[in-house]
Amino acid sequence: MIRPLGLDRDINCVLALEFYAGEQFSQAIARSIYQRDDAHLFWRLKALGFFLATLHNRSANGRTVDFDADCHYFEQVVDRLRRTDRIGTWDVDELLWLQELWNDRPTMWQDRQVWLHGDATPANILFGHGLDVAAIDLERTKRGDRMFDVGRVAGEIQHAFMTATGDRRRAEPFIGHFLWEYSCHFPDRYAAFASITSRLPYFMALNLLRIARNDYVSADYRAKLVRQSKRLLQAS
Repeated sequence: MIRPLGLDRDINCVLALEFYAGEQFSQAIARSIYQRDDAHLFWRLKALGFFLATLHNRSANGRTVDFDADCHYFEQVVDRLRRTDRIGTWDVDELLWLQELWNDRPTMWQDRQVWLHGDATPANILFGHGLDVAAIDLERTKRGDRMFDVGRVAGEIQHAFMTATGDRRRAEPFIGHFLWEYSCHFPDRYAAFASITSRLPYFMALNLLRIARNDYVSADYRAKLVRQSKRLLQAS
């Protein structure tokens, strides 16, 4: 984690941080999309899986996750889309109905709380040599379901390929690789992978809807994000 070095309240609470000369996650994704350097992105995802699994596993406690908190955030995101006329009433009703179906799944309530990065976007992850990874922008750190971080990473990968290539399927090998590498840091890799992939669609959909709120997103692309969110939530 990037270390804070000092704070000056007299200069708009400016915060001085340790400098880390790493490659942004977004740059690694772009290198795959535009230079076809898939091997480089696969390696970075291996490192990120190791980083997040270490953060999560070392901080797990005995308390079960509160899926209601993630449902509340989902509802906030959908309400923001509704209030800004980015989705219609039918979309709202369908999304909330699908969410209720996920709420009834016992697997969404069974994991243990961990410390989350809370905003694991491509701009907030840096890569150094080997498996070195650094995280910045930690103001949203909190306890919760590990899938909040894992689903955000997966959703951001899919979003990056969708917006650059128009093909959501281009992201699937990279998402699968990231999940497999994350799962290898558990005693039973196969069981961990099964658990993670069973819960992933909900958190990926949540992240795509979060992206759809942004003003820079065009109406056409926003509709694609909403449609893909529905496909994910419809996953059995």
